[in-house]
Amino acid sequence: MAELSRATGVSVPMIKYYLREGLLAPGERTSPNQARYDDSHVRRIRLVRAMADYGGLSNAVIRDLLQRLDEPGLSLDARLGLAQRTVMPRREPGEGERWEAAACQARELIARQGWRQRPDSPAMLAITGVLAGLAELGYQGILDRLDAYAEAAALTAEADLDALAAEPNLERMVELVVAGTLLGDALVTALRRVAQSCASARRFGEEGEEGEEGAALRAAGE
Repeated sequence: MAELSRATGVSVPMIKYYLREGLLAPGERTSPNQARYDDSHVRRIRLVRAMADYGGLSNAVIRDLLQRLDEPGLSLDARLGLAQRTVMPRREPGEGERWEAAACQARELIARQGWRQRPDSPAMLAITGVLAGLAELGYQGILDRLDAYAEAAALTAEADLDALAAEPNLERMVELVVAGTLLGDALVTALRRVAQSCASARRFGEEGEEGEEGAALRAAGE
């Protein structure tokens, strides 16, 4: 267990806790006080840490997800879908005409992209909530360009799947769904900010002037 701790960077007491909680399978017993652990234990510990640290998931949720991921006969797509749904924040459906209009708009948007998604999925409820908020605030400019946002999301999704396909095993794939999705969201948000700044300077900046942020960006790139 000490070697397992060194390989994963997780303390021995924490590994023992994982064993007690059913988050980690027992090692092969070699003596009354020793057990042999292999690479599968290393991968599983890293996966548990990723789900706890990046996904903010409780031990009960992690244990349930791991048990379902280990079910025989489950396709890779189904396993990855389980991981994605687990880390997706959940919200309750709204009510009223504004919510229903946004839900209809969300379904139409997904259909135009040729995508398929259950209307009551966490992602669809999140999209509907955002669309309802945009409508309430009167941000018609964004609502008129939803297909452009969807196309950008499709490109990001293809990059995500390319990264997944490069991973060597299921644990790493699920870890990437959990940790990579959250970190990837942060990366896309940061890149969007930089792109907005540069686009703003091109479209709205006066000729010969780029503003403080534009100058800083230019300096950082030089």
